Amino acid sequence: MDAKIEALEVAAYTVPTDAPESDGTLQWDATTMVLVTLTAGGRTGLGYTYADISAGRFIASVLQTQVVGRDAMDIPAIWHAMIHATRNLGRPGITSMAISAVDVALWDLKSKLLGVPLARLLGRARDGLAVYGSGGFTSYDDARLESQLGGWAAEGFTMVKMKVGRDPQADGGRMRRARAAIGPEVQLFTDLNGALSRKRALAFADKAAACGVVWLEEPVSSNDLDGLRLLRDRGPAGMDITAGEYGFDTRYFRDMLAAGAVDVLQVDATRCAGITGFMAAAGLCEAHETPLSAHCAPAIHIHPCLAAQKAVHLEWFHDHVRIEHMLFDGAPQPSGGRIAANGAPGLGLTLKQADADTFRVAI
Repeated sequence: MDAKIEALEVAAYTVPTDAPESDGTLQWDATTMVLVTLTAGGRTGLGYTYADISAGRFIASVLQTQVVGRDAMDIPAIWHAMIHATRNLGRPGITSMAISAVDVALWDLKSKLLGVPLARLLGRARDGLAVYGSGGFTSYDDARLESQLGGWAAEGFTMVKMKVGRDPQADGGRMRRARAAIGPEVQLFTDLNGALSRKRALAFADKAAACGVVWLEEPVSSNDLDGLRLLRDRGPAGMDITAGEYGFDTRYFRDMLAAGAVDVLQVDATRCAGITGFMAAAGLCEAHETPLSAHCAPAIHIHPCLAAQKAVHLEWFHDHVRIEHMLFDGAPQPSGGRIAANGAPGLGLTLKQADADTFRVAI
């Protein structure tokens, strides 16, 4: 099989949100996807990250020469070449997100060359996985909050997540309305995005527990491992403390797990150097007997989550679900709160080029 990578192309697409959005620490009105396509052996692989357009420039100026001309079957060699080429540029942030997009494209390409879904290439541990509805932005009014979360519950989702922390005094009422909208049987998750100090986070956890919240994400900064461990040790019984979405390399996940900082580790393949980085983090979860949950980008994460032994669910994030269904044929669709791969080779995605071009921005 001729698997020499012939070309790498990169593009960026900025999609406006369907309403103003905010969490405990940020506000935004659009999301940018940086998309990589690779060609080899008559097949095209695609991968992407949600990042600034500078990630696209980084791919074109630094990573492209490390990829084109290599054997698409040799993903570890290409991955290490990209890591080595960026040694003096700083690993976290844009560097890892750029590597992520290329690495995902490599895995998609290899799977297509072999004619199998990516989940099968990785080795399936399961056929499907639960998703949790994720949105409930702090910018939403009560009606939209209740409609979105209640809508997911009506569709059969057993877990939903809302953003909190921008106005902690108002969040008690917001959580009570969310609970009323989803009913007593659906699990309620909350995400503070690192908005609070340790003691304020402890007080918030008690308030959240009164509304039946079972998941408290980034109650303090995800860099504050001692603070996360404090919340884990002293927070309400039955409430998981979670973080990890800002992990850009394996050492970050190792340190977080070694510190006993989280009950569930969150991993994002669009940030942690791709499928390769995700599966390394999944191995650490096995070693530390810690559940794993995928952060955002469900069309990518369904495949490694079907393979990762410790995966328990993945995030059905409102923004990314919109974008993936707008720009790709084959994007997953849940049924009864669970999703599965569509059975097509690779990620099972095909870019809807004409639709995507509407949102294309210059790199």
